[in-house]
Amino acid sequence: MKTVELDYGVHKMPVELPDSSVVVRYGETYTDPPTVDPVVATRRALDAPLGLPPLTELAGPGRTAVIVFPDRVKGGAHPLAHRRVSIPLIVDDLLRGGCRIEDISLLCAQGLHRRNTHEEWLEYLGPEVVDRFWPDRLTNHDAEGADLLDLGFDEMGNAVQTHRAIAEADIAVLIGHCAANPYGGFSGGYKMLVTGLAGRASIASHHNPDTMHRHDWLGGAIDSHMRHQFRSIGQAIEKGIGKQVFAVDAVLGQYSEVLDVRAGTIPEVERATWPLAKRRAEVVIDELEQPADILLVGLPRDFHYGPGMGTNPILMSLAIGAQYSRAARALRPDPVIIALAACDGWFNADWFPSYEESYEALQRYDTAADFLASEDAHRISTDPTYCAAYSTGYSYHPFHAMSMISGGAVPLKWCSQVYLVGAEQPRYARGMGYRTLHSVNEALEDAQRYVGSNPRILATPECYSGGMAANLIAAGAA
Repeated sequence: MKTVELDYGVHKMPVELPDSSVVVRYGETYTDPPTVDPVVATRRALDAPLGLPPLTELAGPGRTAVIVFPDRVKGGAHPLAHRRVSIPLIVDDLLRGGCRIEDISLLCAQGLHRRNTHEEWLEYLGPEVVDRFWPDRLTNHDAEGADLLDLGFDEMGNAVQTHRAIAEADIAVLIGHCAANPYGGFSGGYKMLVTGLAGRASIASHHNPDTMHRHDWLGGAIDSHMRHQFRSIGQAIEKGIGKQVFAVDAVLGQYSEVLDVRAGTIPEVERATWPLAKRRAEVVIDELEQPADILLVGLPRDFHYGPGMGTNPILMSLAIGAQYSRAARALRPDPVIIALAACDGWFNADWFPSYEESYEALQRYDTAADFLASEDAHRISTDPTYCAAYSTGYSYHPFHAMSMISGGAVPLKWCSQVYLVGAEQPRYARGMGYRTLHSVNEALEDAQRYVGSNPRILATPECYSGGMAANLIAAGAA
């Protein structure tokens, strides 16, 4: 037997596992490709964009520009983070091309995430950028606001919405982070445009069971139905605003280090960045000659969406669903998941005010899909009080809970059983469809009814505290 310490709340939980268990950690199981100097790489990308002239040529006297950047949930806050490096270089190119500084604005594409405070922008953009544009030309996107532009529907029937600023500006620059993401394979590119600047109706077109409960959603696939939706909506946006967006995407490493930067049209940038992102994100596990039977996941208390992801049952379920998707190609069909999480029922009403009501409403339905198709879900998603807390305060949009419920229900569709170990308030875990037990050993023993004796175990003890995600692949399936 060997001892493995898994994330659990604000602590680690030691667990005894068979010696045959495979433990995946960054720096042990896998490492990243070499990093690059982000300033040099960004400068090179801006000087030779793919499919578009340089910004110095697109700019000119009297021309306006909007620079769209991702929120703090994406891409790190360190001094050499992509958005922090690229914004000054982009601004410099626009000025050298003839734009005036007062004709350049910054727009945070946080989608349905909570607005950023001035202090948060200072943290991850740096005071030099913030002081130059705050307060009139540095703004948060508002998915409920008057600046939301409705462009009808795309050829797939998806609602098409975006922020009016990218339509009205002469030049629209989109900063993206290309990293593994269960939602359509990679972040950045069209995903950034389609989710970051959309309204509820457009996001509801793809963040739903019809899209997320398909088998092609698993494994971080770039040919999934969701990815096709991103491309279709993104192209409809560009057609609707009458111009191509100038993308500046960085391939990110485990801790948001820059591995490469490309600029140009979104399709060309995706084609240029995805091969390296795939090499970085796809981890073939040599010890797994056959797919694993059991996935063991440890969840900390706080991670990318904010305080309480390991306690709020809806966010907790999304974290489990996302990690299952990332590990799907390393697992057998109908695997078992054992997750460790504090799950104490703290919803964090300041950041996620709609979540507790969403959870309680979910309990009245047989499945998550039934709830999400209900009038209750629509009522909560459009509740004026919750929407106002998102638009004028600092909380997540009420539909965000619905998208998390969609993702959290994925393992219930494709796995034999999901166990939740360590819940301080087990009823909340059971309310998400999980079986609660006191220990990993109990779960391993009970799991034998589904996977037999001597199961192959894949453990990801630090899949959220350990940095960027990776997509895991069994050597026998590679």
